[in-house]
Amino acid sequence: MVKLNRQKQLFMKKTVFFLTLSVFTLVLTAQNEQKADERYDQYGKKVDRTSLNAEVRNGILVLESPKQDYKLWFDMRIQTDGQFFSNDAINPIGDGFSIRRARFAVKANLTKNWFAELDLNVANGALELEDAIIQYNFSDDLKGLNTRIGNFKEQFSMSQTASSRYFNFMERAMVVNTFAPSRHLGWDATYSGKYFLAAGGLFFHEVKDLETLTYVEDNNKDFGRDQGYSLTGKLVLQPFGENKNHGIHAAYAYSYRTPKTDVDPAEYDMARYSTRSFSSINRKKYLDTDLIPDLDHEVVSNIELAGFYRGLELQSEIINNKTFRKNNLETLSFSGFYIQTAYLLFGGKQLYDKSQGEFNQPEKGKKWGDVELTLRYDYINLNDKDIMGGSAEGYTAGINFYAARNFKFQLNYSYLNHDRYASGKGKLFVGRDVNGALTKDPTKVVDAAGKAGNDYGQLGIRCEIDF
Repeated sequence: MVKLNRQKQLFMKKTVFFLTLSVFTLVLTAQNEQKADERYDQYGKKVDRTSLNAEVRNGILVLESPKQDYKLWFDMRIQTDGQFFSNDAINPIGDGFSIRRARFAVKANLTKNWFAELDLNVANGALELEDAIIQYNFSDDLKGLNTRIGNFKEQFSMSQTASSRYFNFMERAMVVNTFAPSRHLGWDATYSGKYFLAAGGLFFHEVKDLETLTYVEDNNKDFGRDQGYSLTGKLVLQPFGENKNHGIHAAYAYSYRTPKTDVDPAEYDMARYSTRSFSSINRKKYLDTDLIPDLDHEVVSNIELAGFYRGLELQSEIINNKTFRKNNLETLSFSGFYIQTAYLLFGGKQLYDKSQGEFNQPEKGKKWGDVELTLRYDYINLNDKDIMGGSAEGYTAGINFYAARNFKFQLNYSYLNHDRYASGKGKLFVGRDVNGALTKDPTKVVDAAGKAGNDYGQLGIRCEIDF
């Protein structure tokens, strides 16, 4: 009987031992499995993990969390241009090809509200910063309101803020390139309501490349100059609201701008307005005021009128610049405008982005894509008082072929009519004198009004892919 009790006690001890060992093994295994699922960053901090779904959406790679609270995507484009020039005997122009844009951008919705973007351009081997944005999108009662800080385009011109991937023409109008502010370091806020869009912000110097950085640093180090600032605001009326088939866009923008330090220190508190005429290959700047000293501040305003009906689009801007000078010098006034239209031939629809107040890539009418016809007239005048920077008008006709995927082929023909003062700061011929010799002095040109100046035609082609 005693022997039997001892056997039972031994059996119980063995059972307890093996059960304890099993539990310990299970716990240890669970802990190891848990550790196997843990991840740490380069600083040894434990980080959260979320699996992402990878998709290609219209040719764009998108990584998104199952709850759609995180999304990262790449936005890249390549534009290869060629241009050929005619009637250029006064100032010969070389034909050529170039990589107009080679953009690499990473964009992310980090949470429901936070957005970030980094956009670089490496066209023709030159690295430039485009966008560097931190943005917060409000929700609930403030839905439609967002605010951002970083380097981005000021909300001033619908042509300037539109992405280059959606251009109806190879280049923007001359007045837009000359006066409409583009990317600057700053902060702004935008509210998109049912029938209107309002935006306003505070901006500083340009952040672009090493040269502009050097200028800003030298102006600060050697002269202790403030970087300068701009106040820019815009109001857009959209009376048709969310209608996708037709709409009207009517806007007014205003920008107050002080001298910036992103220029050569020797050119500080000087204005200069210039543009290349529809070309990145022809490097001549016929329109150029040269440096205008004694700049106090400038004011730029813009009136926009646009509309669309299915495949038809109309767009126009009138931009005015007033340059206020110190030392009792007279205020200068420069201006210009453009009007353009586009029509899709095979049933496609023009798409208007209400939240941005601009047109984007149209909806194609056929499985293979669509064809778009475009026309534009634009005019700019840089002559006033004691400054004669030249004036010009341009006529452009184009054909855009949109393939089923993200490929676009553009063909543009433009005719440029420059006046006798469009001499590129006195470096270009503008007509002939009494002896029949070419001259760069507009006062010596004997050609009748409307006949002087370098007038020529240009044929441009572009192949673009977005991915």
